[in-house]
Amino acid sequence: MNSSNLFIDVKYGPRNPSVSVSPSGEIVEGSSVTLTCSSDANPPVYNYTWYKKNVTSPKASGQSYNITNIRSEDSGEYYCVAENIYGLINSSSQFIDVKYGPRNPSVSVSPSGEIVEGSSVTLTCSSDANPPVYNYTWYKKNVTSPKASGQSYSITNIRSEDSGEYYCVAENGIGSNNSTDLMITVAGTQSSQKIPLVIYASVGITVAVLVLMVLCLSGFIWFRKKTPKSVSDTRINADSGQGISNPTYENFSSVGGTSVINDQQDDLEYINVNFDLAKTQDVSLNATVQPTNQDEEVQYAAVKFNPPSAATKPMTGVAEEESPVLYSTVNTSRTNTT
Repeated sequence: MNSSNLFIDVKYGPRNPSVSVSPSGEIVEGSSVTLTCSSDANPPVYNYTWYKKNVTSPKASGQSYNITNIRSEDSGEYYCVAENIYGLINSSSQFIDVKYGPRNPSVSVSPSGEIVEGSSVTLTCSSDANPPVYNYTWYKKNVTSPKASGQSYSITNIRSEDSGEYYCVAENGIGSNNSTDLMITVAGTQSSQKIPLVIYASVGITVAVLVLMVLCLSGFIWFRKKTPKSVSDTRINADSGQGISNPTYENFSSVGGTSVINDQQDDLEYINVNFDLAKTQDVSLNATVQPTNQDEEVQYAAVKFNPPSAATKPMTGVAEEESPVLYSTVNTSRTNTT
């Protein structure tokens, strides 16, 4: 009795679909990537559809999905859906991590606002990168050697010479990139100090001049007080019955009957003596006044004072006081003789 083999072909839907990536390893921005979906099924899967997680619309269809010139925004989880006549099933997710170098590094300064000389300033560099930046280097424009390293750069007791443009260089395993320049201006630089210096100099010069003027004026007043008055010339000018009145005779001292200039000004006496040349009446004031000529301008070169008589002399044993100084104003009037 002959027996025959019986083949049983069991049909089933897709089983354990999976996604592979090529090339394997690190995916760098700008490169190309191929995703491939595989699944066991009977009959074989006739349709593969590609999705990115959290995105409803499919990305592509087919067993392979090619991404050319991949970008950082292409990073994410991808999966495929395998389908045959008996069913469909989702594969496990495959994470695509696109690496890229530092992007758009920028510099910020703290505190913000005006930077005063002597204060402290902190510069901070920030940059988007995958993997993250592992090294920051600080430079001042037109200076080749670096100023510092690290994400932050602190300048303590900042000076005017620290003014300038600063930038950072951000670097990771993919590449490096320079930030834009940040201008640092320290208040109190030469341009901002010129006006105050001129003002201070002007004020100083003005004060010095005023002090000098006050000193000169004080010295002049002191000199005038200490300088003795000179003997004035005694002059009387007569004109047709009118005389120039009030010529002044100063600092005459009667010592032993002789007119002597007295430097001291104590015990002053002022007297007005009026002469009328038309009268013959004697004028007696214990003084003899001798005019040079009645017909001409009368000038008195000296005024002599008679010493005191014996009856009026001071008593014996009493010190004789110095004769007082006499200031006299002599007014004369002259009449024409016929």
